[in-house]
Amino acid sequence: MIFIGGISQGRKILNYVKTVICDRCGGYGRYEVFMTYMYFSFFFIPLFKWNKKFYVKMSCCDAVYELDQEVGKALLRGRQVDITQSDLTLVQEGNRRSTYKDGAYKVWKKCVRCGYETEEDFEYCPKCGGRL
Repeated sequence: MIFIGGISQGRKILNYVKTVICDRCGGYGRYEVFMTYMYFSFFFIPLFKWNKKFYVKMSCCDAVYELDQEVGKALLRGRQVDITQSDLTLVQEGNRRSTYKDGAYKVWKKCVRCGYETEEDFEYCPKCGGRL
């Protein structure tokens, strides 16, 4: 008897559209909400899912937040909910950050490969050559 099955990780993009001013970089961004999960498949048919986690990625600076489980489940069911800052927990810092000083935002870009930060508007990191 041949058994074809296994355990894999999946990702599902949830339908949520909201434009906000990012707390990390000060720019306009959009919430990109997605769910990650593990699943068991038998003959390439997924049978059940577990370990569901919900995340929000900012489109402006790529900062990633973990979303509250209850809010994520409501979005998964198709309900219209409003994501607030209290529902988010920072998981990964984005590649830009800013501070508000003297009436203007001061923006830093951070290289995700080496961690170098610069105020200049470079496309590539001057230290390692990675894309900013």
